[in-house]
Order: sequence, then C-alpha cells, then structure tokens
Amino acid sequence: MADTTPGGPVSPIPTDLERPYGAPAVTAAARYGSDVAAETLRALDIPFIALNPGSSYRGLHDSIINHLGNDRPRMLVCLHEESAVALAHGWAKVTGRPMAAAVHSNVGLFHATMAVFNAWCDRAPLLLLGATGPVDAPRRRPWIDWIHTAQDQGAILRNYIKWDAQPASPAAVQEALARAAWLAGTAPMGPVYVNFDAGMQEAALTEPPPPLHLERYRPRPDGGVSAAAIDQAVALLRGARAPMILMGRVSRSCAAWAERLALAEGLHALVATDTKAGAAFPTEHPLHVGQPSTFSSPDLTAALAEADVILSLDWVDLGGTLRACPGGMPEGKVIQVSLDHHLHNGWSMDHQAFPPVDLLLEGTPDAVVSDLARALGIIVPPFQETVTPLVPLPPGSGTISVGRLAQDLRVAVGEGPVSLLHLPLAWNVADWPLAHPLDHLGGAGGAGLGAGPGIAVGAALALAGTGRLPVAVLGDGDYLMGVTALWTAAHYRIPLLVVVANNRSLYNDEVHQERVARARNRPVENKWIGQRLSDPDIDLAAMGQAQGAVGFGPVNDASALPGVLAAAVAAVRAGAVAVVDVRVLPGYGPAMAKATGGG
Repeated sequence: MADTTPGGPVSPIPTDLERPYGAPAVTAAARYGSDVAAETLRALDIPFIALNPGSSYRGLHDSIINHLGNDRPRMLVCLHEESAVALAHGWAKVTGRPMAAAVHSNVGLFHATMAVFNAWCDRAPLLLLGATGPVDAPRRRPWIDWIHTAQDQGAILRNYIKWDAQPASPAAVQEALARAAWLAGTAPMGPVYVNFDAGMQEAALTEPPPPLHLERYRPRPDGGVSAAAIDQAVALLRGARAPMILMGRVSRSCAAWAERLALAEGLHALVATDTKAGAAFPTEHPLHVGQPSTFSSPDLTAALAEADVILSLDWVDLGGTLRACPGGMPEGKVIQVSLDHHLHNGWSMDHQAFPPVDLLLEGTPDAVVSDLARALGIIVPPFQETVTPLVPLPPGSGTISVGRLAQDLRVAVGEGPVSLLHLPLAWNVADWPLAHPLDHLGGAGGAGLGAGPGIAVGAALALAGTGRLPVAVLGDGDYLMGVTALWTAAHYRIPLLVVVANNRSLYNDEVHQERVARARNRPVENKWIGQRLSDPDIDLAAMGQAQGAVGFGPVNDASALPGVLAAAVAAVRAGAVAVVDVRVLPGYGPAMAKATGGG
C-alpha cells in the first residue's frame, strides 16, 4: 500500500521511467569525488533532485545515475532552472523538509535566483547544488569553462540564502552537504547553496574519505522557550479580556493544527489567518475573524484594535498589520513567537516593518503552542476536519467571475480531500473554506510571477499517494511565465489539475495604473495599454497540451464550466495532468481591492 504521509518513502514515479542501463552494484565503492557527493545525498535521505542539466556538474550527474542507479535521489529533469527550484520549494511547502535542486554554474544560478528568492521569503527549506570551474585554471576548456567559472559564485545569491559553501575535497563535500541539509531544515528554515568544483567532481579518489557518521551531524536544536517566558505569556493570556491570535507561518501538521484550535478555544481568543502563509485554522470556525486575504481586512484591523493581548505565531508582516489598525498602533500587549529575526541581514526588506513586541518567545510556533496549551491546562482533542456542506449555486450562464469558478470547481472535485497548491490574488477564501493544514499551501513567498506552475508540480509530487487531489488555480500571467514546468509533471506521471483564471491581462498592474491615473486626473480608460494579453488571445489549453497535459477550453460561458471542470477532474484522477483555460472577469475581493486601490 502506498505511503500516505506527504513526501513519504514510496516514490510515485513509475520505476520504468529513466531506468539506468546496467544496474550498479549496491556495494560498489565510490571512485570519484562526485560519487562521494551522491552517496552523501542518499545518506541525508534526499529523495529527489530537480535539475536542468549542465556540464559543470556532469560528474555529479553521472554519479547519481551510474553509481546510485538514479534512486534516492532520483532526478527530475526540468526545462528551466527556475522551475527546478520551484519544484523543490513546492515539495518543501507540503513536507517541511528539503529536497535538492541542481543548477549549472553561474548561468544556471542566474536563471534560478527568482525562485530562490521566493523560497527565502517563504522560509522554505531548500538544498540548492551548483558547480563551477574547474577552479584550477589550467584544467579549464577554452572559452566555455572560463565564462562559466566565477571567483565567488555564492555571491550571486548570498544575501537571500542561509549559508553557502564551495568544498574543495570529497571529505569537505561530505561535511558541507551535512551542514547544508541541517541548516536548511532548522528553524528559521530557508535555502542553502553548495557549489562543487568541476575538477574535484571528476577527479579519481586516491583514497576513500573517512566515514562521516551523519546521525552525529544532525543535532536537534532545542528551539524551546524558557519556563519563565512561558509563564509570562500564560499570565498575559489568562488575564486577557479580549485575546487575539495571529496565525502565520506554521507547519502542515494535523497534530499542531489541533493544538492551535484547542488553544484558541481554551482562551476564547479570536483568530486571524492570511493567504500568504497557508491554512492554519478552520476558516469557518466562529472564532475566525473575517476571511484570510493577502492584505489586512477591515474585520482584522477592527478586531486588533479591540484586543488587549495579541499572540503572533510568526505572522508575516506583524508590524505592517498592526500599523494598519484604525487610529494607528493598537494598545494591546503583543506576544511574538518567532525565530525569523535570526535571518534578517538588511539586504532585503522581506523582514517587513519593525513590530512593537512586549514579549518575544524565541521558538517555533508549533513548540510554543504546545507549551502554552500544557501550561494553561488545555486538553487537546484529536484532529478532526469539519467543513460546512457546500450549497451549490444555481446554474449560471454568461460571463464567469473568479467566485463562480471557485464554487463550480468545488462542486466538480466532490467530497474527497483537495489541496489548493496555489491561488490567484482575486481568490476569496469564503468560496472555499479551509479546514485542514494541507487545504491551502500559501503564496510564493517573494510574490514573483512564474512560480505557480513549478511550486504546484513539486507540491503535487509530495502529495502523490496521499489521496488528496492537487489543484492549482493560477493567473494567466503566472501560468505563461512558468508553463514549461508542467512538462516535468507529465513526464513523471505526477497527477495535477491546473485551472487558469484567465482575465487576459496582467491585471494587477491595470489596478495600479488606474490608481495613478485617478490621482493625476488622467484618463482611466488607458489603464489597459501595455497590460492586456489579447489580440491575439493566447491558447493556454494548447500550451498545456504542448507540455503533455490534457487541455480544456477556453471556457467563456458559465453554463459550460461545470461539465468541463468535471471532465478535467476525472482526467487527473485517472493519472493525467490537466489544464483548464477559464476566461474570467477581472477583479479582486474586497480586501484586495482596498489594499491595491482598486474597486
């Protein structure tokens, strides 16, 4: 029976795909530097390595295939480095663990940087591997090895990763990979980069490196908060008249979800979540304030203004959220649970506004919530998923709104579990309530267009075998920039449903152009110029078919939408990748429209 744990040990990829000729001997000794690197990746339990091939790491490529048999890690070939890194990001969003991505020298790393920045802002664990050189100049081939060698390749992305290394020997490779995997997966999590010298990879071993006992190189950080600090938090929460909990970056664990629910109910605390960080609390629960969105809603800011104690569980942009309250900063005491400040380096402003904090609990939200529940004497019942039954809308006709799309899609998928892997800005969570930590995985982190398809493929890979239907609802701009990631899903038989909410525009910027035109008393009617993606319309379904997916659409009328969505869902449940092009009306939900100045 398939492992039902996300990212579990059973690979969903058919074993006859890309099987190496001549199975390598299981006990064959490492002969080259890259063999040592490959063996270390296996020992670290890295299941997959997503890559766009490059000559700088041809040694490692050979070692994974002909020394390890393309198994643990298994290669996932991608058509662009940004897609490779996005796949690893999507995997981490589901599992909370790093997988690997490999990029070719400096040029591949340049391609990958947007996806690395997304993972950094999302605090997602990621093991990025690269290569350079040969560092020893006499060993370089004319021209190509010179332009693909950098004096300090890690400098390309050092400002938005946790750590990087360029090990010079096989023994150093073992230690660097062990340290990298440990740092990537230790809170606050994030991407790391290990750069292999091409000469070191291809050099024959003169002697085997000393064994590295990896179990001794994976220390578990305590991550705990002192009993005295927990007592301070408990005293504030017990004495609160109107406590409120902001649930931000938390894990996908069902047990942790149950503890958060029990804590909120035990304190009678109002709860807010947002769409940047993913599902954290049942959105239809009476204690949940309004609906999650990318920006603060009036319901959220009004509740914060009334709260006398605010417990932030690593909330994204705590300072900006508090400043958005009516009348300025709320008067309630603020308890911040986070380790994020350990990553702030000043290069990027992804740390957001500096929040006022009365009590800082330096720990992970999951661990601190457990400690608080225990100290408060709150009994935590087992996790139970409850969702209000869907009341279908009456049959529709004519133009299609994003809300109509959401309702009809929810009907089409039926009662089985679904994971929303990616959502467009126009999505309203009220149309699809969240009741499980895997119901929604959050945003791309760095708000970089083009991430959605790759993240969706990586997340779908991690979910394969769990029984959850992977669904990504993408904007047309996001889809167009990353559509080639779907080839990897089709090639490796990773089922995935992609629904494109196609408003035929880079609409977010139409909203901004309208806002500027109004402020300057200029014609709003010109906002579409330089934004619209029409004349000719782009055949998004055909682009999906070109990657090996089953294409549906374009769907222009609401009367046709239920039937098309039902057919697409059936195709995915039969093992296919399906793309549905749905022509939707442009627009945002109320909170998003208010935040962007749109109407």
